[in-house]
Amino acid sequence: MLGLVGLGVRSRRVVVGVEMVRAAAKKGTLVLAIVAPDASRHSREKVLPLLAAKGVQVIEGPSAAALGAAAGRETTAAVGVIDRDLAKGISGIAERG
Repeated sequence: MLGLVGLGVRSRRVVVGVEMVRAAAKKGTLVLAIVAPDASRHSREKVLPLLAAKGVQVIEGPSAAALGAAAGRETTAAVGVIDRDLAKGISGIAERG
């Protein structure tokens, strides 16, 4: 899953960070969000209710450090996928995993 996230970041089909995920959800372009289970309560409260309201699929992903490393950052609480095919591939991996 992290490999696909990295590919998505490089191809600009993934947005990184709570604010970018929120912005994409508000615009209606977000297909899937991956949220780190160890993200701060504040970050989770900022993003999860909006994602639920917009009907965006959420995956409890790897740690913030692992998610951040895949996205080229030290840590990140959330990443959002804006490409349907990429989201489908990540969802498939998450369901098997």
